[in-house]
Amino acid sequence: MEISPIQQLSIVIPAYNEGKTIHLILDKVKSVQLINGIQKEVIIVNDCSKDDTEAAILRYQSQNPDLNIQYFKHEVNQGKGAALHTGIQCATGDVVIIQDADLEYDPNEYNVLLKPIIDGFADVVYGSRFMGGRPHRILFFWHTIGNKFLTFLSNAMTNLNLTDMETCYKVFRRETIQSLKLQEKRFGFEPEVTAKISRIPKIRIYEVGISYYGRTYEEGKKIGAKDGFRAIYCILKYNLFKR
Repeated sequence: MEISPIQQLSIVIPAYNEGKTIHLILDKVKSVQLINGIQKEVIIVNDCSKDDTEAAILRYQSQNPDLNIQYFKHEVNQGKGAALHTGIQCATGDVVIIQDADLEYDPNEYNVLLKPIIDGFADVVYGSRFMGGRPHRILFFWHTIGNKFLTFLSNAMTNLNLTDMETCYKVFRRETIQSLKLQEKRFGFEPEVTAKISRIPKIRIYEVGISYYGRTYEEGKKIGAKDGFRAIYCILKYNLFKR
């Protein structure tokens, strides 16, 4: 089996009104020691935040010159998906990972996510909040049921057997994710990218268990019921009508 060398990981972080906490996630990203001496490229896309997110990012960038941070911003708010599109297209690493700017996902698990790709088994890795024995914050019953329903519906359309389609932690070989023509500008990114990835011939998709430190809405969680309905629409759209 040929093992493809990975020299750099591009970490794409969409940010919207995360001025108070973005330094915390950047501290976690910075502290991670990647296996095999893999270097980090941090790509932050500020989606026209209304708070001091930009000032916080620029301050962190100037205070941490040893961390390779590439900063981009949208002049008009377009949505998380649009920020991801910008970050993905600007990535130069061998592998791309999606990282939310909040503290719900732990960068210390990058090596776990990378290992199936490093070992030559996978082209794409999803981090599942619903498998494995890692810590999970107990929050909303109906939110969990909604996530599992969306994953079930997506699986039925894609013929995959994922346990967590809606996870933030998705890892792709750069050429794979950059080859897709992605359209969804808000939270429809997850079902769209899953549908399009599933149709790539001979694509190798793996899943690993991750921890999850979810936020309440008072703590800044942004996704709501309307985003769930949009996800259902996107599952049907990109699997049945817009292939």
